[in-house]
Amino acid sequence: MTVRKEREAYACGLEAAVDVVGGKWKPMILWALYAGRTLRFGELRRHVPGVSEKMLIQQLRELEADGVVHREVYREVPPKVEYSLTDLGQSLNTALLPLGLWGDQHMEQIVAGKRNSGAGTGTDRTGPANRAGNTA
Repeated sequence: MTVRKEREAYACGLEAAVDVVGGKWKPMILWALYAGRTLRFGELRRHVPGVSEKMLIQQLRELEADGVVHREVYREVPPKVEYSLTDLGQSLNTALLPLGLWGDQHMEQIVAGKRNSGAGTGTDRTGPANRAGNTA
């Protein structure tokens, strides 16, 4: 299990927000728990395709420690555990909504840009002349 460092302070609010929601899986977990939805672990895993059980457990623990996710354990056999968003988590999801809409609107352009740039290969396929002309 990864141990997270305690933070004294953040330089700005964006740094604090990214610390809570950073990574590949946390936004997807938050999205799966939208609008007061309560899910058991297996249901949550099905709503976040590609995440391993180990990673989901780790991310849920971090979100719970940050006060964003509530974990309810029912003392029964077999044990039942449910996850839901806290009020803080609901407000974070509300803040993520415009980011998701932006992604929806620009998804094709983002994918094309990654495909054309050789993203992930470590190579820059744009020469100095091409970069100089790009001011966007």
